[in-house]
Amino acid sequence: MKLHTAAILLLFWLGIFTVHTVKGSASSQVMRKFRCVNLSTKQLNIQNLINYERQRVPIDAVMFITARGIRICVSPDQKWVQTAIKRIDDRRAAKRK
Repeated sequence: MKLHTAAILLLFWLGIFTVHTVKGSASSQVMRKFRCVNLSTKQLNIQNLINYERQRVPIDAVMFITARGIRICVSPDQKWVQTAIKRIDDRRAAKRK
């Protein structure tokens, strides 16, 4: 009977260890980055844009991030996109001074 109880306790602790190990490895992974797969065709209000990220894969795009945290992907070839990028870069440079 004691051997049976010891085997059950051993299985119980192995189960807890396995769950703890799996949970720890999943939570220690780097957060997945957002990727553009579709591009918006609308021109955005440049004043609402606070940041951007460039992307080459899977498509060439610029992901703008609005003041509300919304991410919108657009084509980097558009003139207004280049203007928006320059304005965001200028704001960053002014903050550093």
